[in-house]
Amino acid sequence: MAYLLQLISRHARLCLIVGLAAGLMLPALAQAMTPWLPLMIAALLTITALRIGHAAARGAASDLRWGLGAVGVLQLGVPLFCLGVLTFFGYAQTPAGLALVLATSAPAISGSTNLALLLGLDAGRMMQIMVLGTATFPITVLPILMLSPQIGTFVDVLQSASFVLLVILCATALGFTLRATFYPSPSRTQIQTLDGASVLAFSVIVIALMAPLNHAIQTEPLQVALWALLAFSISYGLQAATLLALRGSALSAVSGPLAIGAGNRNIALFLVALPPETLAPVLIFIGCWQLPMYLTPILLPKLYRKVLQDG
Repeated sequence: MAYLLQLISRHARLCLIVGLAAGLMLPALAQAMTPWLPLMIAALLTITALRIGHAAARGAASDLRWGLGAVGVLQLGVPLFCLGVLTFFGYAQTPAGLALVLATSAPAISGSTNLALLLGLDAGRMMQIMVLGTATFPITVLPILMLSPQIGTFVDVLQSASFVLLVILCATALGFTLRATFYPSPSRTQIQTLDGASVLAFSVIVIALMAPLNHAIQTEPLQVALWALLAFSISYGLQAATLLALRGSALSAVSGPLAIGAGNRNIALFLVALPPETLAPVLIFIGCWQLPMYLTPILLPKLYRKVLQDG
């Protein structure tokens, strides 16, 4: 088993592609896995915390000033700016406008630490951004809800965000405990084994996340293509803009994790928090949103290396 996980670690990007393909080509499997998503995400968080270790996370949490400021910009400043531009041009009430506001309002996905590991970035810093973003989400989203009443109510979003934060904290605590108990000083081989377990869990989850796209691809292929184009534009545009904006700045050392957090958002929070009729126009987009996120470590490593090395 350890050898298999090490093999998966060495071929991590291929495993992500296999997961995406399985989710699209095996609709029955994807549908059957969907009810297990919360449990699978909790398992992924536990494995990720086990891989990172409490020492790295504690070091990353030593200075909250830049983290809170960055979360404020990403989850409040960016969506408010987008909402203002959309309102000015009269697109705020369109499905595409709603998709943009939702995508930029959400915190970093729970799998963002895995993306950081795959890109060779500081996963401890990434975990800090993810936890801070989720914890402050009920606060940062409040102005967005007030300015966009069609999105949903504060109480709904607060309940959803609180539940997600509780899952993150419990799963992380379990992972740190397992690390301290069984891998206090892991060897290089053990680290590679843990990396393989993390990649495997990340690749399995995407199968279930692809379920909403299966029917749409068969019935509305053009709509899927347009929504996918929008998803890639938002995700990769935010990542590139963040990397370039922070290059050479005081935050250049954490520009990689911040870029991942900027372009890989947990829009699934709104699936739990908002009524189905609100999200109906953007359900295909939510499915397409998984594509750029899971392909980030495959399509963008050169961008991250070039910008971070030049910076």
